[in-house]
Amino acid sequence: MPKFRKKPVVIEAVQWFKKGDHPAVEECFFTDDGRVRWAPGDRDETNIYGCIQKPAIRTLEGWHEVLAGDWIITGVQGEHYPCKPDIFAATYEPAE
Repeated sequence: MPKFRKKPVVIEAVQWFKKGDHPAVEECFFTDDGRVRWAPGDRDETNIYGCIQKPAIRTLEGWHEVLAGDWIITGVQGEHYPCKPDIFAATYEPAE
């Protein structure tokens, strides 16, 4: 099987702990099974009864919950996505 190496790309990343640490993290309302019921930009009349408000970030694949300690990565096209601290440490190192 052929092998490939990931191209070295310098990214921007901020570790998130609380509201205000990154402007792309917003409050969403999640159902018990982890689906987003309401997110910024949705119509206001959505019924959020019984939902849990959690911080989340809009990615190219949709909204993803953000937990304290997650890294918010800005991708090569300006997109944002969360990354767990252990994955971040195994994947990235400081750029010179």
